[in-house]
Amino acid sequence: MRATEEITIETMTEADAKAELERLATLLATANTAYHTQDAPDLSDADYDAAKRRNAAIEARFPDLKRADSPSERVGAAPADGFGKITHDVRMLSLGNAFTDEDVTEFDTRIRSFLGKSTGDQIAYTAEPKIDGLSLSIRYESGKMIYAATRGDGAVGENVTENARTIMDIPNTLTGAPDVLEVRGEVYMSHEDFAALNERQTARGGKVFANPRNAAAGSLRQLDATITAERPLRFFAYAWGALSAPLSDTQLGAVDRLAAFGFQTNPLTKRFVDLNKLIAHYHSIEEQRATLGYDIDGVVYKVDDLGLQARLGFRSTTPRWAIAHKFPAERAWTRLEAIDIQVGRTGALSPVARLTPVTVGGVVVSNATLHNEDYIAGRDNKGDVIRDGKDIRVGDWVEVYRAGDVIPKISDVDLKKREKGAEAYIFPTICPECASDAIREEGDAVRRCTGGIICPAQAVEKLKHFVSRGAFDIEGLGAKQVEMFYHDEMLPIREPADIFTLANRDAGTLARLKNRDGWGDKSAENLFAAIEERRVIPLNKVIFALGIRHVGESAANLLARHYGTWNAFEAAVTAAQPETPAWEELVSIDGVGGVMAGSLVAAFSQKAERASIDRLAAELHIQPVKAPASDGSPVAGKTVVFTGSLEKMTRAEAKARAESLGAKVSGSVSSKTDLLVAGPGAGSKAKKAADLGIETIDEDGWLELIGDA
Repeated sequence: MRATEEITIETMTEADAKAELERLATLLATANTAYHTQDAPDLSDADYDAAKRRNAAIEARFPDLKRADSPSERVGAAPADGFGKITHDVRMLSLGNAFTDEDVTEFDTRIRSFLGKSTGDQIAYTAEPKIDGLSLSIRYESGKMIYAATRGDGAVGENVTENARTIMDIPNTLTGAPDVLEVRGEVYMSHEDFAALNERQTARGGKVFANPRNAAAGSLRQLDATITAERPLRFFAYAWGALSAPLSDTQLGAVDRLAAFGFQTNPLTKRFVDLNKLIAHYHSIEEQRATLGYDIDGVVYKVDDLGLQARLGFRSTTPRWAIAHKFPAERAWTRLEAIDIQVGRTGALSPVARLTPVTVGGVVVSNATLHNEDYIAGRDNKGDVIRDGKDIRVGDWVEVYRAGDVIPKISDVDLKKREKGAEAYIFPTICPECASDAIREEGDAVRRCTGGIICPAQAVEKLKHFVSRGAFDIEGLGAKQVEMFYHDEMLPIREPADIFTLANRDAGTLARLKNRDGWGDKSAENLFAAIEERRVIPLNKVIFALGIRHVGESAANLLARHYGTWNAFEAAVTAAQPETPAWEELVSIDGVGGVMAGSLVAAFSQKAERASIDRLAAELHIQPVKAPASDGSPVAGKTVVFTGSLEKMTRAEAKARAESLGAKVSGSVSSKTDLLVAGPGAGSKAKKAADLGIETIDEDGWLELIGDA
């Protein structure tokens, strides 16, 4: 069966739809449990909303396939074990979502259609920030708190009464309230309190929270109320459940009554009869999002007239009279507080935006990449205008976005909020780490430090890369330990070779390491054993670990397969000056161009860097990379070039097949080429092969040649 998540709903068969509904039910049930019960969401808001919309659309097309456990019929998740259970007198439902201004207009149209009102009839709506926290219902009888319960699955929640009593925004007694009143709202944590809590947790070695919502939920749902009492929780009231007497005849009037009872209500809650002004208020709140001091993920609209709310009623899981207008899940506006320059292992000066913290897609973002100096100035790497030419300055209000787990970026600037006198950012031409010149070569988008290994930032980053997973991957020696050893005067590691000489310096080295914080007999001995184990290592990993610019894992594998041994690789790169046979051989390797070859040659020709490489090689036993088994192969040992269009296989498949048969695949034709495979559209390579008398065959000839080999 096809992968149903890749099939459009319009082209689905019933079998496809059934399989996809099953997948979505499992996905969303798992996400609900992670979010509501475990306080550890594993799906972004955007992905969750997209999955629910897809599920609803499939159910609309195939109504007979709707599952008994359909996500469209579920609210929240079952209460967790460990708490008493409370059944809500009035179910706690979720809200439908709007994602665009047009969705809000459609919501208003549906309301009018249901009530039989024309566009000329006036309908008032309230708009309030949608707090990103944990829903709570608190029951009062005769003005006294009886219990507090989480939403749970909407029907049954967890009894968190003692924990709720510790929250300063929740009164224990009310004056003037109806005999029975269930107040509903959201428990949350402010940004300032969240940061302070994580600092305390770090200091005591406790759990560090990913965002304020997780912190608030985890704090409210503690089995020990004394722990909750230590956590800075807040509460906004905005709704009610069971009532013995009405609070008001309007939504806004009822919320004002809750404020009169002593509850905190959101000051941004307003009433509108003009739909355009309602939506404008949404965008106004969106602009204020970063300065509110707490997380919101949208604005909730409710029909203000409670009589109309009663007429509109409910669907199975959502009220018809309310909707949540969600913010774009991966975007938010905030202030740019500073621009810092970080120096990477290749010497690249990378600008980093330091931001007023804001939650974007469920993650608190305080830093974002600014790419390079052109991006700050409002240009792309070709010099073309981006962001309408708006540059980025310290103090600006900027839009931050995330896409999945990608590093946050800045996409826009609000010039209307730019402070008078704000100065354009001047990109440094001196390395902030070592004061060497930072130059930008022609055609390069990045400015780079010329200090090389004398630059501490480059040295540390190169060492971190050297011990990374795809390189030497030395257990017990990660980025944190590299930093420690680099700055250690007694046990310094300043270059890769120092790692392997560490245990050989004198008999007291092990003893000195064992006396360091975080190290003991076992961990020190394990580190030295792990270092010794990595003395024997394949050629491709050594090439990648050197951290030469443009040489990634794939390129390291190509080079290792081509040259086979360290001695052959080292000799070839040393000799590979432009216009030499060694250079021609290097650039002819398929996947190795002039830019990469230039980086390799530069690394091996710089005196200090070459000396560091030689010292490392002397400490290692570098294993050769054997050519693929090629017994009976008609192309073993031959250099093959593919050109033109291949119709029966992709270029990648042809290349992989040739290499598996022991051939060397080159990207260019030279006197060392043994065979050219030319498909339709072959041009200059075919002509050059003909001029050099190189055998040329078509794709069918290639397939016939290799046969079943």
